[in-house]
Amino acid sequence: MFQLPHSPLTLIKDSVLAPYNIKLYIKRDDLIHPTVTGNKWRKLKFNLIEAKEKGFDQLLTFGGAYSNHIYATAAAGKEFGFKTVGIIRGDELTPDSNDTLRYAHDCGMELIFVTRLDYNFRNRLTRQYGEKFYVLPEGGTNDLAIKGVNEMVDEIYEVIDPDFVCSAVGTGGTLAGIVSGVRGKTKAIGFASLKGKGLLKGQIEKLLPFEKEFELNEQYHFDGYAKTTPELIQFIKGFEERNPNIQLEQVYTGKMMFGIYDLIQKGYFPENSMIVAVHTGGLQGRCEELK
Repeated sequence: MFQLPHSPLTLIKDSVLAPYNIKLYIKRDDLIHPTVTGNKWRKLKFNLIEAKEKGFDQLLTFGGAYSNHIYATAAAGKEFGFKTVGIIRGDELTPDSNDTLRYAHDCGMELIFVTRLDYNFRNRLTRQYGEKFYVLPEGGTNDLAIKGVNEMVDEIYEVIDPDFVCSAVGTGGTLAGIVSGVRGKTKAIGFASLKGKGLLKGQIEKLLPFEKEFELNEQYHFDGYAKTTPELIQFIKGFEERNPNIQLEQVYTGKMMFGIYDLIQKGYFPENSMIVAVHTGGLQGRCEELK
């Protein structure tokens, strides 16, 4: 019931990369499911299995106005027969505030909008609303989520033995799963999509089941979560013109790819490197400039 086909691993053939002796692949987790896409499916899979095994038919979770996790949880609830409730940060919002919330509502998710102050006390909100629910944390990150991301890493090794596996970073769960799943020579690199203020790496380290080295690049956040610049939009448009079968968005995957391309051009990656960029989905969050 909760098994989906492996997502493809595609070699990017881009004229911009031609002068550099680098192979860049993209793990197309955006294609894994029509609505429960990307890293969100990886994080949800084993949680959904556990919820069913424990007899839950209702899911409760948390997120912001543009949360891919809210979107995916609502879609998974509709797909697999769970009632869903999303506690949303921002009491000024409504189900019609944007496409993400509208889609979640249309999938049947009950949206509860709370103040940003109340949202900071999620344990209290869980006790208030979640007695009969299987509770998923903000962003979907827990031990079972990391197990799901490990499966994605195993799929990569079935095809190639990369030098680097790169991912965008929000709450850090996907990168933690990649870090704990890579082996041998492979190095994990995360590209922060928000201003971590020096705290994000420590948060990721707490998620790891054991101590392991990784790199967190915080230079390509473009001033913070869900923020963008004309430079980033222009990069995404250019990438999509040269790679017409691959779409990016400006919140996560666009920032990651911008960072990878910039580091390739600056000579950061050794010659003959094989790099895998994980496409974490979230294409429903594409801004108007990209539509």
